[in-house]
Amino acid sequence: MIPLRANPATSASPGRDAWRRLRRDPAAMIALGTLALVGLVAATTPLLPLQPPDLDRTDLQYAAPIVSPLWLRTFSLDVDAIAASRAEAQRLRAELPPLQAAYRAAEPSEADAAMTALVRKQAELRDAIQAPYVQAGFAELGPVSRALVRLRHAVFGDLQLNSLCGRDFLGRDLLSRICWGARVSLIVGLVAALVSLVIGVTYGAIAGYAGGWLDNAMMRLVDVLYSIPFIFVVIFLITILDDDAVSRRMQYYGVDKITVFYFVVGAIYWLTMARVVRGQVISLKTEPFVEAARSLGASQTRIILRHLFPNLLSIVLVYLTLTVPRVMLFEAFLSFLGLGVEPPDVSWGLLAKDGIDALSKVRVYWWLVVGPSVALGATLLALNFLGDGLRDALDPRMKRR
Repeated sequence: MIPLRANPATSASPGRDAWRRLRRDPAAMIALGTLALVGLVAATTPLLPLQPPDLDRTDLQYAAPIVSPLWLRTFSLDVDAIAASRAEAQRLRAELPPLQAAYRAAEPSEADAAMTALVRKQAELRDAIQAPYVQAGFAELGPVSRALVRLRHAVFGDLQLNSLCGRDFLGRDLLSRICWGARVSLIVGLVAALVSLVIGVTYGAIAGYAGGWLDNAMMRLVDVLYSIPFIFVVIFLITILDDDAVSRRMQYYGVDKITVFYFVVGAIYWLTMARVVRGQVISLKTEPFVEAARSLGASQTRIILRHLFPNLLSIVLVYLTLTVPRVMLFEAFLSFLGLGVEPPDVSWGLLAKDGIDALSKVRVYWWLVVGPSVALGATLLALNFLGDGLRDALDPRMKRR
């Protein structure tokens, strides 16, 4: 009797062996450390003693990098205004339920006016909450970011770093904008990659496991979608989102344009993931451990979830690390064309666009291009090195090295 090969996903400590092999790769470990540092800076940016990213200083337009003095005592956050904004926000929240009830009870001919009144009140509430932070030089902040800014003021007071990377055409601190832009660029990469992961893995697994005419039909649909220029899809979706009716509807549900942008980019990049997963599933579904599970009466769902998906993790994880830089480059490309992130939000692609716009034959403001380019290039290079390291560490053929 020929012994059945064990399920590779249940072999002894595969994760520990992969980590041991990854640690022997200096380039992968340096890349992992770089990404950890970039992620830590992006996550704690509101807490860092940086100058507010949207504080205009036209008197310091295109100021060169300054390292001395290193620290300034010019940060200002009106704590009393924050307390007053909370009281005002509480009053405005009390006015929302009657407007919501009026919108739900409105006739079709009056629904548009009722929604407009409700959206305006929501905008008043949002402006009341954001006013103290906007006055300090910040764009619209979420609850966690606002709490971190208050903690920063409590810890550092009025202390903030000087313009170590220079200033832009409005006199805004470039170092601060690079750090705040890292938050948007990384979120775009991670969210879009996760969306592509969910769609691509599900689609590819179903196509590969089902086989036959369903597999052919699903893959032909992927071929058709590959032939569509994605830049036109993005332009079409942005045109729809800019419509007044759609914009009011999004504001009513509390969805902003940049959130939709994250998911749209992710929905574009799932095609290659689906093809990769389909190929792996086709090769795995005829393996002895799958045949053994099927002969023991395991359901199709159990075979997919318990035996196929765990064996897809290595290839999916590697491809995910290679998808993130592609998505980040695509976001930077769209922002460079003015189709992606829009002010007051900031990303590395938008900063690069501002740097290119500032170039002239009279004087080159090199810091406006070098700063965002180095940040974006180092992150993309680290992601690619990490992807190569994970591929080697998770490849079974590398176990004896």
